[in-house]
Amino acid sequence: MFAVKDLHFTYPKNREETIKGISFEIGKGEIFGFLGPSGAGKSTTQKILIKLLENYKGAIYYNGDDISKLDDSFFESIGVSFEMPIHFSKMTAMENINFFLKLYKKNNDVEALMKRVGLWEDKDKMVSEYSKGMKIRLNFVRAMLNSPEMLFLDEPTNGLDPTNAMILKDLIKEFKKNGGTVFITSHIMADIDQLCDRVAFVVDGQIKEMDTPRNLKLKYGKRTMNLEYKENGKTVSKEFLMDGIGQNVEFINLLQTKDIETLHSGETTLEEIFIKVTGVGLNHE
Repeated sequence: MFAVKDLHFTYPKNREETIKGISFEIGKGEIFGFLGPSGAGKSTTQKILIKLLENYKGAIYYNGDDISKLDDSFFESIGVSFEMPIHFSKMTAMENINFFLKLYKKNNDVEALMKRVGLWEDKDKMVSEYSKGMKIRLNFVRAMLNSPEMLFLDEPTNGLDPTNAMILKDLIKEFKKNGGTVFITSHIMADIDQLCDRVAFVVDGQIKEMDTPRNLKLKYGKRTMNLEYKENGKTVSKEFLMDGIGQNVEFINLLQTKDIETLHSGETTLEEIFIKVTGVGLNHE
C-alpha cells in the first residue's frame, strides 16, 4: 500500500533533520504500528504520508504511484483521525458529520457507524456538550466517512474507557478484515499488541527496530518458564530455563506434586521493548 524509501525531512527553521533516512513498507490489509517517544518523528512522518508536509527528500509510493504526483483524489481513499479531536463545537455532531460528508464523493453508512460507537442517541447534541471520549469517537466516525482504503490513526483510544476502546479496536479489526490498511501510532502498547501485524520503533528520526510483535517479544524476552505454587500456605516462585524443560526432573516433579497457581513464559511486553529500544519511558515528552 505504501513504500517509503530513504525519507528525509527538515523543518524550515531547523538545522537538524527531523526524519533521518527511514525506509519501510506497509502491505495491503496490514495494520502497521509506528511507535516512539514524543519528538521522535512519528507525527512528522504521518503528515508527510498524508500530504500535509512537502519538501521532503526520498520517495513515497502509494499503490505504486509517487504521492508527490497524486492529485486530490488521493484524499478520497484515506481517512485520518488526529490525536486531538477537532470539531465545530457550536454545531451538533450530525451537523459536523454532514459538513464533512460533502467533501467526499463516496459516503459511508453514518447511522451504522454512529450506532456502533454509541453516539447515535446524542447525534443532535452540540459538540461542546460532548465529553472528551465522545469527541474521540466522533473523530473516528469522521475518519471513516468516505469508506477509505487506508486509515491513519493517531492515539485512537487515548482517553476512552475500556468498553469504548474495545468498540473502536473491533471496528479497526473489521476494517482490516474487509481489506483496509491501517497506519497507527499509540503509546498504549496493549492496543498495539492486540491490533498490529508489524511495528516499527522510531527514535530520533530513525527506525531502530521493525518486526511483528511476536518476533520482537521472542528477541527481547527471556527463554524461561516461571512457575508459582502453594507450599505450607505460601506462594513459592521458581524459574526454569525453557531449553530442555521437558526433561527437567524438578520442573516435572513440581507439576505432578504441587498445587500450581500460575505458569507462564518469560515473554517480555511491548512496554519493556519500547523502553529498551527507545531508551525512554512511555510518558517521555
